[in-house]
Amino acid sequence: MESERTARTNVPAAQQHRGFIGRFEYKWVALSVTTIGALMAAIDSNIVILALPDMMIKLHADLVAMIWVIMGYILMSATLLLTFGRLADMIGRVRMYNLGFVVFTIGSALCGFSTDALQLILARLVQGAGAAMMMVNSTAIITEVFPPNERGRALGLNGITFAVGGVLSPVLGGLILTVADWRWIFFINVPIGILGAVWAYRALHETSIPNKDQHFDLLGAVFFSIGLVALLLALTLGISLSWLSTPILILFAVFAILLVLFVWWERRLAQPMLDFSLFNNRVYNFSVIAAMLQALALFAVNFLIVFYLQGVRGYDPLKAALLLIPLPIVSSVVAPISGYIADRIGARLPATVGLLIQSAALLWFTRITPTTSYLSLAVGLVLMGIGGGLFWSPNTSAAMNGAPVRRLGIASATLATMRQVGMVTSFALSLAVAAGSLPQNVMMQLFVGTNVTLGSQMMQDFVVGMHSAFLLSIVLSLIAAGASFVRGKEDRNQMQNVHVVGEGA
Repeated sequence: MESERTARTNVPAAQQHRGFIGRFEYKWVALSVTTIGALMAAIDSNIVILALPDMMIKLHADLVAMIWVIMGYILMSATLLLTFGRLADMIGRVRMYNLGFVVFTIGSALCGFSTDALQLILARLVQGAGAAMMMVNSTAIITEVFPPNERGRALGLNGITFAVGGVLSPVLGGLILTVADWRWIFFINVPIGILGAVWAYRALHETSIPNKDQHFDLLGAVFFSIGLVALLLALTLGISLSWLSTPILILFAVFAILLVLFVWWERRLAQPMLDFSLFNNRVYNFSVIAAMLQALALFAVNFLIVFYLQGVRGYDPLKAALLLIPLPIVSSVVAPISGYIADRIGARLPATVGLLIQSAALLWFTRITPTTSYLSLAVGLVLMGIGGGLFWSPNTSAAMNGAPVRRLGIASATLATMRQVGMVTSFALSLAVAAGSLPQNVMMQLFVGTNVTLGSQMMQDFVVGMHSAFLLSIVLSLIAAGASFVRGKEDRNQMQNVHVVGEGA
């Protein structure tokens, strides 16, 4: 009887659909749909940076407003992941993913029609909400429709979109800004979004029964969202206001208080926002920790290198972005291969090796000087791409394999939220390095892509600051590698039965 339930719940779950999709191909159809959404979000998150100077001029905005064009999107997407993950488990992941496509497309249109900075920021909030719906459910949908021995490869293929988005965004952005104004970097999402939304509506179907009889924990969602907003604001505003200023200390205090209240409240409820039983799984725990530490260690690297290429080497923003292309290209090649390896031998070895390679890349970057050749820089970028490609899909696959099917939405949301917190903290680190070695007005101009040439002393000061940041990132990356290694090897039998366990959760 148990084997019959396992057989019904795993691989055939992706094949129980009739109609034009066909039985065998459904999992690949689901992968194609989620990949379209991920690609659209990946391109849009990067392409905006290139358009910031044009936006600032034509909207008569200041640097602070342009920073919020980026930060508003990040804050909204990060703080709503857990909420949308929980709702997806209750009302259906496919339904929530489809809604995300629609919301993101509407937000893109609103961005394009914005007539001032405030409207653009508000429209970016809408975009961020749509991106959160797609982000949290794409991983859960892939995990649900692919059997455990294929998930690593599927997640690797899906992960290519982030690398491809990193390649396409500067090329596409540069082309659009050459022939049109900034509005078209948003308008281009509209036809793609409409086609993707129609394709998602026609092609995707729920493969598990949503928990419609459960209640949504509104108070828990409020505690978590406001607390996380306070943390992210403190991390990003602390650079300009000083870490020990009263507003920043208040924001950190609000975060700490609401975090304690959130944990206390969740443990009292029969149907909490965050099911802490997820953390009973050792592999899931350490996969989440490794993901957060990897993002914390490495997200700042791209920003610091872009700042270096613009401010120290004097390249314009488009050329600086294009010079980073070796990283996403190599990562997109390695990710599916590492996913395939993880499907065969487990995630611990490829993910840990990937983090060690990225540590080696960071060590290589500590050799950067104001006159370092691009070939030397490219070697480090290639190493970063190899390491990232080896880490991401195996680690994500290991985390999702440790989650029951009824909790895939919240499991994916928790993983994504911790990565986002790591990324924002790392982003604050990159700004702190820049702020420590550059005048604030110069730092802000670099941030929004304005052409700036530094004096020789400022160049040297900035490079020294970069080296300090890279050394800290090496330590964090090695700790992440330790977390990846001690997670243990996934139990293949447990992976095969994970959905059966989840049915009663």
